[in-house]
Amino acid sequence: MRLSEFWSRMNTHFGAGYAESWAQDYVIAALGGRTVNQALADGVAAKEVWRAVCVTADVASRLR
Repeated sequence: MRLSEFWSRMNTHFGAGYAESWAQDYVIAALGGRTVNQALADGVAAKEVWRAVCVTADVASRLR
């Protein structure tokens, strides 16, 4: 998954204004206790991060 697709899905699920805030502040256990932004900065693949977001935030199946 490209990073642009990841952010498009984040914006669709959370809303354009809240997606960035959620990615910055919400710690996800499945990402080793990191936020979305930390995991991406550490080189975790966008697809893996998106899967963790889907489980954590109960993302609709159409976006998975």
